[in-house]
Amino acid sequence: MLRRKFIQRTTSGLLVLGLGSFPNELFASNNTTKLTILHTNDVHSRIDPFPLDGGKYQGLGGAAKRATLIDRIRKEEENVLLFDCGDILQGTPYFNFYEGSLEFELMNKMKYDAATIGNHDFDAGIEKLSEHIDNSNFQMLNCNYNLSNTPLKNNVKNYKIFDIQNVKIGVLGVGIKLDGLVPKNLYGDAEYLDPIKNANETASLLKNEFKCDLVICLSHLGYEYESDRPSDLKLAKSSNSIDLILGGHTHTCLDVPTSVANKNGEEVLVNQVGWAGIRLGRLDYYFTKTKKRKKVVPKSTNVR
Repeated sequence: MLRRKFIQRTTSGLLVLGLGSFPNELFASNNTTKLTILHTNDVHSRIDPFPLDGGKYQGLGGAAKRATLIDRIRKEEENVLLFDCGDILQGTPYFNFYEGSLEFELMNKMKYDAATIGNHDFDAGIEKLSEHIDNSNFQMLNCNYNLSNTPLKNNVKNYKIFDIQNVKIGVLGVGIKLDGLVPKNLYGDAEYLDPIKNANETASLLKNEFKCDLVICLSHLGYEYESDRPSDLKLAKSSNSIDLILGGHTHTCLDVPTSVANKNGEEVLVNQVGWAGIRLGRLDYYFTKTKKRKKVVPKSTNVR
């Protein structure tokens, strides 16, 4: 099957998915701006749903179902941002055959707004990853890889700012150490820098210099480790300008985000929604005209 026809068929699935009622709509008024944040992580080239074989995830996931769910939410909500937290690639024969082009084209069809790089996104090589990013309609973000001597130098940014109804949302990305996870020949001259230091510096720039009302970190560090490795929880505790961390890498499936106190005693939310596209994360934020923020944290939605 030609890839183009496959993409058209995949993204035009007619499955209708229910989200249930949203009791927190009472926060909405003419004086507030509602922002709906959707996110995925570690999709790993899972284009089809899991087979109906009695397994734990049978029937869940699949690009067509996710596209339909995202489309429905966009029809219901005025302001939607869609993010991915890395490991877009590797895990099914689709990756072996298309080397990632199919996965990125499907994300274009779903209108992702930004993503960060996972270690498996280098599995076809840094040149191929650069080619995919060149052909994507969403921004790839990372602030702790020095890519100045690589093909990615011009198409990966430290951050991106979204301005939605006079609410400024700053988004940055951080990635895990590649050495030991990715063969050197696949990531080339990409240099790993301290993710916590660089994330906090970038977040401070977004919050204090650009006056962002919400700062989001797209992370592929992993949720938590017993060792002293950098993680989402460590980043949250060390921060003073990050409001929300959307994570990946450890395939952690959280029913609701974890609340962490940063070094100023302020709340940072950390969320991650498993792997393989079986869930779509969703958080709704409400901003008053004075930019005072109220947040509503619903459960993540199974993609079925």
